[in-house]
Amino acid sequence: MKLARCVALALAPLLATTGLLAAAAQPAAAWTPKTPPMTTPWTNSVSTTDPLPEYPRPQLTRPDWQSLNGIWDFAVTGSGQTTPPATFGEQIRVPFPVESALSGIQRKITENDRMWYRRSFTVPAGWSGRRVQLNFGAVDWQSTVWVNGTQAGTVHSGGYDAFSYDITPLLVAGTNTIVVGVYDPTDAGSQAVGKQRRNDVLPHAGGGIFYTGASGIWQTVWLEPTPTARITRVDLVPNLGNNTLSVTAQGTGLSGQTVTATVSTGGTVVGTASGSPGTAFAVPVPSAHRWTPDDPFLYDVRVELRSGSTVVDAVGSYAGMRSIAVGSVNGKLRILLNGQFVFQSGTLDQGYWPDGIYTAPTDAALRSDLQAHKNLGFNMVRKHIKVEPQRWFYAADQLGLLVWQDMPAMPTGKTPDAAARTQWEAEYHRIIDQHRSSPALVMWVDENEGWGQYDQARIANDVKAYDPSRLVDNMSGVNCCGSVDGGNGDVIDNHIYVGPGATRPAGTRAGVLGEFGGLGWRVSGHEWSPGNGFSYEDQASTARLNDRLNGLYEQLRVGGLPQGLSASVYTEITDVENESNGLLTYDRQVVKVDAARLRASNQALIAASGSPVAPATLQTGVYKSLRATTACCANRYVRHQDSLGYTEIVDANSSTLLKQDATWRVVPGLADASCYSFESRNYAGQYLRHQSYRVRKDPNDNSALFKADATWCAQQGTGGVRLTAWNFPGQYLRHYNAELWLATPGGPSAYDNPTLFTEDTTWSVDAPWAP
Repeated sequence: MKLARCVALALAPLLATTGLLAAAAQPAAAWTPKTPPMTTPWTNSVSTTDPLPEYPRPQLTRPDWQSLNGIWDFAVTGSGQTTPPATFGEQIRVPFPVESALSGIQRKITENDRMWYRRSFTVPAGWSGRRVQLNFGAVDWQSTVWVNGTQAGTVHSGGYDAFSYDITPLLVAGTNTIVVGVYDPTDAGSQAVGKQRRNDVLPHAGGGIFYTGASGIWQTVWLEPTPTARITRVDLVPNLGNNTLSVTAQGTGLSGQTVTATVSTGGTVVGTASGSPGTAFAVPVPSAHRWTPDDPFLYDVRVELRSGSTVVDAVGSYAGMRSIAVGSVNGKLRILLNGQFVFQSGTLDQGYWPDGIYTAPTDAALRSDLQAHKNLGFNMVRKHIKVEPQRWFYAADQLGLLVWQDMPAMPTGKTPDAAARTQWEAEYHRIIDQHRSSPALVMWVDENEGWGQYDQARIANDVKAYDPSRLVDNMSGVNCCGSVDGGNGDVIDNHIYVGPGATRPAGTRAGVLGEFGGLGWRVSGHEWSPGNGFSYEDQASTARLNDRLNGLYEQLRVGGLPQGLSASVYTEITDVENESNGLLTYDRQVVKVDAARLRASNQALIAASGSPVAPATLQTGVYKSLRATTACCANRYVRHQDSLGYTEIVDANSSTLLKQDATWRVVPGLADASCYSFESRNYAGQYLRHQSYRVRKDPNDNSALFKADATWCAQQGTGGVRLTAWNFPGQYLRHYNAELWLATPGGPSAYDNPTLFTEDTTWSVDAPWAP
């Protein structure tokens, strides 16, 4: 190291003439803040000199490190310039994206631009004799790094994975200079971009479900000293079958070293074992304390690299003992956590911020969105086509939130070429490697709604082989938007708006609802672009929002779950730019829903995992009459008249025609034999069905749509049964003003009125008036 520094010092005058070190002497204009379109509770807490100061890598910790976050010199040149510019005329606060207000730049970046960052640092005297690693949490998208005028390693391509350089040979005594050049074409390119688009950075109408880009350095930059022989990665995989923790420690600079791993809790060692670098070995964890959302217990882990009995490197980590699998429970395929079915109720979490865009303003802010999930009763979160910093996973591990992690999609509307596919898959592997030890992370979601789709089945098999400890979803939203189902993986995943619907298990795959909901409510004073918010279904008031929302969760509990649904993802935890679907506003200042009521709905749904409501059973091949059970109307029966469905009073003195109209033959469901269809007594081949919410009697045309509309699934009700539409689970046959409707709990129509909703949708199956 001393020799390298002497050589670098000797070359310094020569390098200065190239312009790389000469540029370092020219100061940029002083940094000034920009005004974000909305402020979060943490906007004004962001340090100028030391933002995001927390240790960035909780599952591979060392005691010595130095953050390089803060004010850097900044410049933008044409994209064709590939060497650092002579001058840097601006300053930027790292690690906030260039487009964000918190960066101090707040400007759109396009495919015609290249970004340049520069700062100086000194190596602490106490690091003498050790190697120095320069670490980047994430840079979007393609970055080249120079230290003291010499390029460090190779160009890195990938906007969501961490990378490092050993810069020891490039260091000089005293002040050192880093320059980072970044190219990010966003959606003009073919790389993984998630929902980033080259939109204006200030609020504007439009944007749809895509948002402002987030270019450049957007996660922590930091230095750490290491020995020459060092640990570079530790993979921790629990095995509940034999109460062990599988440990694989990767390293570099190795020459015959061994690895020792120790698992402890509260300072008490519970197990230790040794093995070779790069090879898995098992550490006993007797009577392992299971990690669950209700009890997210974490063990401490210390991993040492040894030469003989000498410890040459040591890192800290943690692990949770849990399993995740798909298995049969009472004849239905379910997702099993620690061998038990636990319904997974989560939200779609996009991870955008009005002040920092891709980067949360503080660590407390990053954690707050996960805490909001817990406060609202959720036990799962789907991180939607973005990958968060490792501290986000640390918070999920600590709080007990199951994580479905999407791989960020390539741009929509493009067929990726061979180079794009190679890049995307390589980046996906690196992301898996960097997060494979998180106990909270239980499923990888490969692709979404067909965006940039290709080779779905092969990719799902590849991901499963690369990380067999987790579930794989080959395509979220296989029923949507031109997507193609690979037919494999561990789950079949539908998107149903507003829904919720019920995805049933298929083949060897559990059924999940990857997206539903999207109920909208705009809060004045808390809109990104006032008046321009949109949702999947706007609500007329907060009362209507809460009724509709909790109605959806009631439908999941009594309809979807008994039919085999294992998980649901509500859109979404917060508003994002012009999307007003959030349970919270985009600025995180307002919780838009009744938190206690939603928490109770979630708790009831999750608790029902252990004892799902059993479907009611009806005798088939016989005639029956359906009587209302509402107190006002207990002498009224379902009948047809001029093809429409009504209720009418029927008694012994009623006409023969009325008695026949009020009699139905119960048969196995036309679309699903586990449910039921109701054939008219006096019009053979005609069935009770819903059409545009009105319930009527029509002849069976043998179409799939008719069979679906004429199939009703029975649920237990107080004093009778409730009949829910097979193709719209949780929407019920209801009488309202003597008319029959397909009614939605909390829905916007008059026939959805919450007054007496349960009573009006409960029917007594009585002896037929016309046998």
